Amino acid sequence: MGFKYLQKIPTPLEILQLMPMPEKLKKVKAARDKDILNVIKGNDSRLLLIIGPCSADNEDALSEYVSRLAALQSKVKEKLILIPRIYTNKPRTTGKGYKGMLHQPKASGDPDISRGIKAIRRMHLRVLSESGLTAADEMLYPGNYPYLEDVLSYVTIGARSVENQEHRLTVSGLDIPVGMKNPTSGDLNVLLNSIEAAQVEHTFIYNGWEVKTDGNPLAHCILRGAINRQGQNIPNYHYEDLIHFAQLYLKRNLVNPALIVDTNHANSDKDFTQQPRIAEEVMNSLSQSKDLKKIVKGLMVESYLVEGSQAVNGKVFGQSITDPCLGWDDTKKLILRLAENN
Repeated sequence: MGFKYLQKIPTPLEILQLMPMPEKLKKVKAARDKDILNVIKGNDSRLLLIIGPCSADNEDALSEYVSRLAALQSKVKEKLILIPRIYTNKPRTTGKGYKGMLHQPKASGDPDISRGIKAIRRMHLRVLSESGLTAADEMLYPGNYPYLEDVLSYVTIGARSVENQEHRLTVSGLDIPVGMKNPTSGDLNVLLNSIEAAQVEHTFIYNGWEVKTDGNPLAHCILRGAINRQGQNIPNYHYEDLIHFAQLYLKRNLVNPALIVDTNHANSDKDFTQQPRIAEEVMNSLSQSKDLKKIVKGLMVESYLVEGSQAVNGKVFGQSITDPCLGWDDTKKLILRLAENN
């Protein structure tokens, strides 16, 4: 019973001094941030595509994957902005299983959070250096954000965290876009309350400090489907769903109303192969409604080098060890098709 204090965790300042962001990468990030911000604000008609594996478990595989994305980015740069998913924390519904590289720098090894913090920062810096693409990560633990705050261009808040007060308040202090997912219940008012809370100023305790924030006008929504009382997955990406939600959203008079559609999770009934079909349906919906075209800013897709998934101790390079993902061939086809249709 009780806590066992294993080791003192390095502070964010110690990690940033040990592994600083090179000046040339700061310039790359600043340019990327400006482009992404303009999409969220409605000043750029390109779509955001937040794409990558369910969890980032292998630095070499991630580097290979994002380098392939970078080659495609140059081909679709007039239509799409590709934001690689480098998710280093993995939420677990029951608390069991692989919790991400932050916890376990070696997926099949023991937890070591001090080493994990260094591993995830090293991976993000390497991927940015090799590809020129700044990434998205999920904020599972608000206190961990400072370890990566200078490298990330996009943050997501998961369906199980979006109702949490600490997450909402922390988002209010970020200066990059934050996509907040609808809760697993599908309650849209809860989602909109989260956006409203994130967009206003707060004073609260954060990492041992009393802090004051200005509010984040770039906080916005991600629709990921829901789960009903019978445990069935219920999609919320269809035309009627998007129109209904857009109307609720606009009534709130929130700043920069923006919506990302998650093509997997409950929207796909957890069938990753349905993601291209869902993406195409969303694109068709945008072509049918000027209002949706204005508010829907992009899509989220789970994809990796090799289709499907494997056990945590699996040996397939570039295959997910958590949720199954699209393989590279289908990913490339999807990206090119989305660029043609935007």
